[in-house]
Amino acid sequence: MNAIPLSRAARAPKKNAEAVLCSNCAMRDVCMPGELTSADFERVDDLICGARKVARGETLYRAGDEFQSIYAIKAGAFKTVVTLRDGREQITGFQIAGEPLGMEGIHEGRHASDAVALEDSVLCIIPFRRLEHLCNDIPVMQRHVHRLMSGEIVRKSQLMTMLGSMRAEERVSAFLLNLSQRLRARRYADTEFKLRMSRSEIGSYLGMKLETVSRMLSRFQEEKLIDVRGKLIRILDAEGLQRI
Repeated sequence: MNAIPLSRAARAPKKNAEAVLCSNCAMRDVCMPGELTSADFERVDDLICGARKVARGETLYRAGDEFQSIYAIKAGAFKTVVTLRDGREQITGFQIAGEPLGMEGIHEGRHASDAVALEDSVLCIIPFRRLEHLCNDIPVMQRHVHRLMSGEIVRKSQLMTMLGSMRAEERVSAFLLNLSQRLRARRYADTEFKLRMSRSEIGSYLGMKLETVSRMLSRFQEEKLIDVRGKLIRILDAEGLQRI
């Protein structure tokens, strides 16, 4: 998989042909704080330098690449992956439409993982230096960025908790409930949804074998907690999942 040279596009001063306006975007209420005024949105519209399509399986950026921009997923989904010392790959997160991508690069100025598209996707490119300047002028935007960064910290902490102390059934249950909550927060259907990732990828993320993930899903179906039809999941008893 070859990385897409987005950094050049991110540095471009003008919008590319696929640029969109945040003020007219259907994802506006999901990606942006609701307190922005019309004048604020005019400045935000100038901030977004372009949109980019990324095909399924393509790599947006790789670990070690220079950090230039963060990305807002307009459509599609991604996984973030790190390569361990022995060559094995560990999935560190799944990002869905309406969520940010690439914020881990803020820390050291370089990306800490690979970002790979799970399906054909569209991203808005947000040059980070320009975003910083905008945040200095619009406190509402600054608080929003801080919330996004805090969310990334919380997700990493939750992953460490799952890998360190939860049983297999607890990990899979927590994964499904977390995904449902994130979909609900972004105004998507949260009780019936398609898994964008494979069972193997879920296992990598949760620190489990593929067979264990499949066995847990089958068990939940037998207990009438969920209905599984391939990648389509329907949550029948959310409270039951929470009690696991």
